[in-house]
Amino acid sequence: MHSPLPTPVTADRPLRRLVVPAFLPAAVFGIGQGAAAPVVALSARELGGSVAAAGVIVALLGLGQVLGDLPAGRIVARLGERNAVLLGSAVGLIGVALSLVAPSVVLLGVGVGLFGVASAVWGLARQSYVIDAVPEAMRARALSAMAGLSRLGFLLGPFLGAAVVHVVGTRGGFLVQLVAVIASGALMAGLPRLEHGPDEAGGRGRRPGISLRTVVTTHSRVLRTLGVGALLMGAARASRTAVLPLWADHIGLDAVSTSLLFGIGAAVDVALSYPAGRLMDRRGRRGVAVASLLAFAAAHVALPLATTAMTLGAVTLLMGVGNGLSNGVIMTLGADAAPADARAEFLGAWRLCHDLGMLAGPAAIAVVSAAAALGAAALSMGGLAAVGAGVMARWVPKRLPGPRPG
Repeated sequence: MHSPLPTPVTADRPLRRLVVPAFLPAAVFGIGQGAAAPVVALSARELGGSVAAAGVIVALLGLGQVLGDLPAGRIVARLGERNAVLLGSAVGLIGVALSLVAPSVVLLGVGVGLFGVASAVWGLARQSYVIDAVPEAMRARALSAMAGLSRLGFLLGPFLGAAVVHVVGTRGGFLVQLVAVIASGALMAGLPRLEHGPDEAGGRGRRPGISLRTVVTTHSRVLRTLGVGALLMGAARASRTAVLPLWADHIGLDAVSTSLLFGIGAAVDVALSYPAGRLMDRRGRRGVAVASLLAFAAAHVALPLATTAMTLGAVTLLMGVGNGLSNGVIMTLGADAAPADARAEFLGAWRLCHDLGMLAGPAAIAVVSAAAALGAAALSMGGLAAVGAGVMARWVPKRLPGPRPG
């Protein structure tokens, strides 16, 4: 006897209908990421890796995500959102399990990289589903809410991870991540079907046989213009995780004070997510995108002037404002620009632009700091964020998006 199909989701139903199948899994997945983040480098060190090797292992997470972005588009297009989630969860489960029991630094790196690839597939499938599940007038707030809940999970994850680490040791963070991957995958496996089209189509109105290369070539102008803004936003967002703790150490703050400042900034980040999405739906995307990058630019430029915990706290708050405003911006702009007949492939290329920036931001901080000084690196990143604001002001459409033909 077959079980009945899940209740359909219609465009006029409120966002709360997506809490269990889409928003809650994002928070649970974020908890796993947050629990594992502090223990990756520590696990590499415990396995005998040098400080440099530990840094490479941490970077493999971002590299795996970058390498998985383009294939993720094809996977979602071919398998549909639900099956892509199941595949991503399976790959992520293998990666986390390998990280949990890895006997060497090399195998730990393989596990971390696999989880990065799985994150790309999982994230794109989740985004693609939410785009179809909500009316266009609520798109930005839906995607921003999902991003904000993921950040909330990432904020709570280290606390839960710390409790488990206290009981089982350093790799307890991976154990929390393992449970989170299973739970989030199980929640999203029950994605309700959509009334306006089969949820296994991977995008409405899809042309059969369309290739990823064709999609990228056809929409190269968007990727070469607005995609540069996405890349610079990714670099600004990721660089704060490198430059803030380094500057805190530079002015003599201890680890507890630094963690507290990070927590305050993260709280501002989460609090602004949904209001930013609501503002994008009502007033357009351009103002929020530009404001977030200007906040990043101002914070990076002001960082060399922060010589006390209080002044660094002010800079951290400003970066939290920039990051909170940026929550959902990249996903929303990608959804607006995506062609209806090849949405998943386009979103894979679009996410690649942003994720390359996420990978390049901390690397740029490291390179400029080594060649000049940490203050110079912060100023350089502030300049790039300002350039990104100009790109967004030039290329983000002023008006809200309207219906586009398939």
